[in-house]
Amino acid sequence: MAHHHHHHDDGGDPCGGHGGAFSHGPETGLQYSLYSKIDLDNVQCLNETKEGSGKLVFKPWEQRLDREKYVDSDADEELLFNIPFTGNVKLKSILIVGGDAGMHPSKVRMFKNRPQMTFDDARATPEQEFELQPDASGNLEYPVRFATFCCPLPLRLVAHIQLCLPSEMYRL
Repeated sequence: MAHHHHHHDDGGDPCGGHGGAFSHGPETGLQYSLYSKIDLDNVQCLNETKEGSGKLVFKPWEQRLDREKYVDSDADEELLFNIPFTGNVKLKSILIVGGDAGMHPSKVRMFKNRPQMTFDDARATPEQEFELQPDASGNLEYPVRFATFCCPLPLRLVAHIQLCLPSEMYRL
């Protein structure tokens, strides 16, 4: 399952994280989750085996380890998530909880503010890329570049993020 934790700009901490939610680890994950800011009705997942299953990986912090709701990549193996928010957010980190026994993605490519992104579009240089480690406990954060995803300048605010998980068969 993918897990994202983010922050929204409400006068508090300006940043946040990803897969049911975006997070900062067990002690702060609930406090900084942007789950409520994800426009779930408009989340798109390209190349999901079962239509609509990509939306299921976005969960509240306390449900991040629930393995009953997941998305599997289809025959082409890669997944692409288009994740809109209900307003502008500042992203501090992402957290991705993958499947067991070799079903965890090894890489994620992150893009910002590219609604309706396609796999052809995902060939572009990403804003950030991470080599992922298996994280069955759902506590491993990947901090994002402040200037790109969390800077308070109006043109740098995040309204959409895109996550491309390339070239593997896996479960989130």
